[in-house]
Amino acid sequence: MKTLASVPRAPSALLVLTSWILVLVELCTVFSGGHAAHAVKKRFTGLYTGPYFDPSTTTNITTQLGTHAYLPCKVKQLGNKSVSWIRRRDAHILTVDRFTFIADDRFQAFLVEPTDTWTLQVKYVQARDAGQYECQVSTEPKMSHFITLNVVVPKIEIMGESDIYVRTGSPVTLKCVITQSLEEPAYIFWYHDEERVLDYDRSVLDINMERIRQDTTIGTLVIYHARLEDSGNYTCSPSNLDSASVLLHVLNGEHPAAMQRGKNGASPIPGWSHLSMGLGLTACTSRKFAFLIAITVAVVAELLVT
Repeated sequence: MKTLASVPRAPSALLVLTSWILVLVELCTVFSGGHAAHAVKKRFTGLYTGPYFDPSTTTNITTQLGTHAYLPCKVKQLGNKSVSWIRRRDAHILTVDRFTFIADDRFQAFLVEPTDTWTLQVKYVQARDAGQYECQVSTEPKMSHFITLNVVVPKIEIMGESDIYVRTGSPVTLKCVITQSLEEPAYIFWYHDEERVLDYDRSVLDINMERIRQDTTIGTLVIYHARLEDSGNYTCSPSNLDSASVLLHVLNGEHPAAMQRGKNGASPIPGWSHLSMGLGLTACTSRKFAFLIAITVAVVAELLVT
């Protein structure tokens, strides 16, 4: 009869050896980049490592005077940290999260959740708003992302002289040219002596606006038959921009030069006025002596002028 000690143990040894082989195969699979390695990698990528700025966030924003500017700051894995916007030129804190810390209500911050973007909005941008802005995260030490705001200021002018002279019944065309503009103005209003000009009667006048190039817009005011009452100041006022003005003079038969006197409007021979003054001395002295004085004064004056 066989005892328990005499029972063969080969099957147990084989089972242990088989188990070790399976473990080794699994380990080889993990460290060779197989499916199990992918599972391990996936498990660790979800760990919180702290906030960081999205490298695709812009560092320059260009906008036009009078429009709205939007400065984006993409912060990933923000957690419970705060985001502040600071104006660099005076170190003024503008916003912290959604709260505004400046009396100027043109500034406001809001979160675009799908893209983790904290955006600083600047309404009705002014030239002095240009400069650098800091998006700061309340980590220790602080994290900062800087954005430069560039403000484009369009040029506005009315073509021609600052004073325009026309005769009654003549047509008048005023052209307001806006250049270096990123956006076409929503409208261009015309004012005559501070009263808005309306083109209800198209037989009297016409107003139109045209975008002729990518950065140029022209607003035109046409008066078909100028009247005396059309004289005055005309102002071209585009939306959200400065204005430009001219003076229109409607003349009733007069020549425009009659209304102007410059240094060329003096007598053709300046010395003759002094001669007349000298001749006036005849009232208080002899004629020969007065005439001699007058001639001398006239000659000296002429020499001084030339």
